[in-house]
Amino acid sequence: MTSLIPLSNLRHFAANDLTDEQAGVLRDVAKQCRLDAVLMTGIAQSGHVAGALSGMDIFNLLLAVANTTPENCRDLSRDKIVVSHGHASAAAYATLAAWGFTRRDDVVPNFRRAGSPYQGHVERTLKGIDWGTGNLGQGLSAGVGFAIADRVCGREDARVFVVMGDGEQPKGQLAEARRTASRFKLSRVTALIDVNHIQISGRTEDVMPTNIKELWEADGWSVSVCDGHDYRALYIAMKKAAESDAPTVILCETVMGKGVSFMEGIPDYHGKPASGDLLAQAIRELGGEQAEYELMKSLRSGALPKGFAPEKIEISLDLGTPKTYTQADKKDARGAFGAALADVADKNAHLPGRTPIIAFDCDLAGSVKLDIFAETAQGRGNFFQMGIQEHNTATAAGAASIAGVVPVWADFGVFGADEAYNQQRLNDINHAAVKTAVTHVGLDVGEDGVTHQCIDYVSLPNNFFGYKAVVPADPNQTDRATRWMLAEEGCVLLAMGRGVHPIILGADGKPFFGGEYKFKYGEIDKLREGSDATILSMGCVAASAISAAEALSKKGISARVLHVSSPLAIDREELIGLIKGRPLVTCEDHNVNTGLGAITALHIAQSGIAVKMKNLGVWRYGDSGKSVDVVAAMGFAAEDIAAAVESML
Repeated sequence: MTSLIPLSNLRHFAANDLTDEQAGVLRDVAKQCRLDAVLMTGIAQSGHVAGALSGMDIFNLLLAVANTTPENCRDLSRDKIVVSHGHASAAAYATLAAWGFTRRDDVVPNFRRAGSPYQGHVERTLKGIDWGTGNLGQGLSAGVGFAIADRVCGREDARVFVVMGDGEQPKGQLAEARRTASRFKLSRVTALIDVNHIQISGRTEDVMPTNIKELWEADGWSVSVCDGHDYRALYIAMKKAAESDAPTVILCETVMGKGVSFMEGIPDYHGKPASGDLLAQAIRELGGEQAEYELMKSLRSGALPKGFAPEKIEISLDLGTPKTYTQADKKDARGAFGAALADVADKNAHLPGRTPIIAFDCDLAGSVKLDIFAETAQGRGNFFQMGIQEHNTATAAGAASIAGVVPVWADFGVFGADEAYNQQRLNDINHAAVKTAVTHVGLDVGEDGVTHQCIDYVSLPNNFFGYKAVVPADPNQTDRATRWMLAEEGCVLLAMGRGVHPIILGADGKPFFGGEYKFKYGEIDKLREGSDATILSMGCVAASAISAAEALSKKGISARVLHVSSPLAIDREELIGLIKGRPLVTCEDHNVNTGLGAITALHIAQSGIAVKMKNLGVWRYGDSGKSVDVVAAMGFAAEDIAAAVESML
């Protein structure tokens, strides 16, 4: 492998320009990397090889200049690199191997092999990959999140580089991210676009014409254009971007399939590798030998290489003293969330060594109760008004969460859970730790009507494998769940309605979730004891469940009332023990087919017992009207719950 020593003074753009020797070394490294990209895609018979060849010089120079090394890849003060067009993984892996982040003999034989960390699209299982992408249009939002976290944490020297493809430029999320970077003057973000003019369906100009330069300029970015294969021109453009007081994009004009004659400028090779005689020709043109291909191919059946465990962010917070609300406070759950968030943030802002809490809003601060936080935190630069840009906000918050802050994004459920579903999925895949507080969930949205009724706030995160979901019963449980959430690892969805609901009281008449109560994720709350039947509730429906039990008791029917705030973490053994085979009614302000009732039914079925059961919840799209009337029309008000219990006895 070519020695990288002559390039040592390029990091941090210490050199004013490249020498002829340095440009020559970079070209030699890139030639080897192009060969490796052809070899790995040829061995796998899968992958996007031509785009990897076009962008190879961009990746190569980026690793020469960025403060990102195999040694500092866990240091949050490093420069971050986001590969937005994750299908260019062959270029990313080849250059990472050349610069010592991984081993060439690991990546070339094991590219796109089942169980290998060298997946088809880049993931955070490798040193040097800071955000896993795949769905185009996500990368700049992640870069924005990294830059925001760096600013809040005072990492003044850290830069963020986002490498992108020209085919993804028409996507709307990119426009959201561009505007955000300009709005907050994130001058330490540099985007590099591989402008090779080709995507899967043909030339970009024919598929979806996009005035790339004009779009970025219109959103306040500094724009430069250079030859993406000319190392000196590319270095000067990147150095200028590093000195700019505005975020900068560099349009790197490249040739698709660069270095392999029959691939250059041909759309067919965007998504398919060479094979047979053409593969042999490509290897020869890049200075390789067929014997090397055969050797690397033989290694594919060997032991799988190990991946890289993403760093865990240690959260240090004083969670303060929970507040106990009474009926006289007339507090809604979202108000309790906002107050608890502001309380913890203010307390820790004045304590040394605490993890910064930041909040993202999408034009709804007063409705989602971020207004208290905003009033106090904006002076600290911790509140970010993102406008009506949910997709970008979800990704930016996710990326910020792995860069040393606790990000809280509050929004209506229909936006934070439904609209940003895929961005939340990618947050989960990336082992992020964003705290999403969604309000106005279920039918509890007032007169806004069906378009704003998020009835899948449990079922959506249930499709993920690391997400936690919390649906508190009242303001007291919300206060404590909020404090717990801020210090919890991983992504958490806190779901709340809009209205003011009764404070849940215990059998002793005191606030059940007040006083010394501590929130424990997965715990089943025992609100009332009973021997004839069980009512299992979730969220604000707990109050109706208690009212139903009280009505039943007047008829001589004893119903146990349980509440589940953590529907994705129900302890099956405990649940079955509490039901004890009695008739069961579940009630929830959620799609009845995919929420608490469905989850409970699955637990019962898998436990092998028989339970007489009725599920009450949302069974059709709801009406537009006062929440109490909409719930009554849907059939899970207190009298409906009581009637369901009676019908099974």
